Amino acid sequence: METLQATFFLFVFVPLVNPAPPLKQESLQFYEYDTAVSMGSLTQQDYEMQSKDIKKDGTNVSLDTTLMLQRDDSQLDVPPTKDTNLPTCLLCVCLSGSVYCEEIDIEAVPPLPKETAYLYARFNKIKRIAASDFADITTLRRIDFSGNRIEEIEDGAFSKLLLLEELSLAENRLVKLPVLPPKLTTFNANQNRIKSRGIKANAFKKLTNLAYLYLGHNALESVPLNLPESLRILHLQYNNITTITDDTFCKSNNTRYIRTRMDEIRMEGNPIVLAKHVNAFSCLRMLPVGTYY
Repeated sequence: METLQATFFLFVFVPLVNPAPPLKQESLQFYEYDTAVSMGSLTQQDYEMQSKDIKKDGTNVSLDTTLMLQRDDSQLDVPPTKDTNLPTCLLCVCLSGSVYCEEIDIEAVPPLPKETAYLYARFNKIKRIAASDFADITTLRRIDFSGNRIEEIEDGAFSKLLLLEELSLAENRLVKLPVLPPKLTTFNANQNRIKSRGIKANAFKKLTNLAYLYLGHNALESVPLNLPESLRILHLQYNNITTITDDTFCKSNNTRYIRTRMDEIRMEGNPIVLAKHVNAFSCLRMLPVGTYY
């Protein structure tokens, strides 16, 4: 009996001498230690790293300055967009026969790849178009020079563009029109300074594919002569047109003549009362837009 009691006493006594640490207490101590490090030592270390000077080439340079230098070095390879001495396809965007040279402040037509079919050179500072600009580019189908400062177009500038279908010279400073290529379907010269004497009598006569003609916001005193039968849209609004004749749109010697393709004529904003020229519209399917009283 005494032996059993001693054994039992020893069994109970050993756990009390060497107790296992509570699991929760250990976790709590670790958590508190980690928090103290992240909020104390690590925060202070980060702050010191940001404010510490870095030596570069023997000179003390701050961290922010070093990053700035690295960023500037990475930008040295980017070509300046307004350097007109660059090759065209670095200065502009060349993509599948299209050349986009918009809003880059060029002052002349850049040399174009020979396969160019579409040229967009809007909103630049081009003042003059030379005959040599398109001498070797016979594949052009569309040219847009809207929003430039073009005052002069050299004779023959478009003479070799036998495939050209669309030409926009809107928002420039032209006082006369150049000779236009024969296959044009759309011609836009809105918002220039063109007067009637700046358009030759047969300027549009041979353009048998011309469907859209925009001459609004100019200084025309009369409607251009010999308009082709192919015309569908004619814009002449806000000029100085004071008179029209029976042959302007129709044929005075043929009362059965009808302009079957003409869908729209705009003449508002001109100092002319259209009601005084009723016979001038007898061949049209609808009356021009403008003032009638």
